[in-house]
Amino acid sequence: MITLHYIYDPLCGWCYGAAPLLKAARQVLDVQAHGGGMMIGANRQRVTPQLRAYVQQHDTRIAQLTGQPFGQAYNDGLLHDTDAVLDSEPPTAAVLAADAIAGRGLDMLTQLQTAHYVDGRRIAERSVLIEVAAKLGLGASAFAVALDSQQGEAVNHHIQATRRLMAQVAARGFPSFVLNIDGVLHSIDIAAYLGDPQAFQDWLFRQADIAERNTELFRNVDGCGT
Repeated sequence: MITLHYIYDPLCGWCYGAAPLLKAARQVLDVQAHGGGMMIGANRQRVTPQLRAYVQQHDTRIAQLTGQPFGQAYNDGLLHDTDAVLDSEPPTAAVLAADAIAGRGLDMLTQLQTAHYVDGRRIAERSVLIEVAAKLGLGASAFAVALDSQQGEAVNHHIQATRRLMAQVAARGFPSFVLNIDGVLHSIDIAAYLGDPQAFQDWLFRQADIAERNTELFRNVDGCGT
């Protein structure tokens, strides 16, 4: 009846900033995640001084608005690691793998964001993804098999489906939240809720309540029998 579609990228700083909103939303209704592939193919980037300067100005703003922490290992470590490559495809595949074997894709995403933005880990590397999965309690062997099955064609198919959804709802970037109420898609402007997950949760509760009351009203309408 009502579902929240969450369009994200694991390397998007604003998605990390919106993580408390995602956590609040999951306590209210079903959330479906859609990885959009911000840094794949030709958009993969190696860490450079120019990239560091660009992301740090956004990180400062994100921290101010949301209170999300950016760790020393990230600021003084990963962002100075010129051998690190930022690639959205492997961590997106990891989210799909965690969802496939345990229904824990969103938990995996949260752990990957912490690994990147707090712990300064290279979350495009297979070994790191397996370690993060183990921290979630997912078996390393089973997760490794699932991860391999989600790489390549599978994750690219998922990303293309996400981009079709983005075009459908005119989403301009990441993160994007879209509420599906009885098959009708409603884009949500989350700007006013950044840093205030309780207000976002309260708003979602109201939407769910309205949707439920409308459904009950429809069920109780008298009609002609056959």
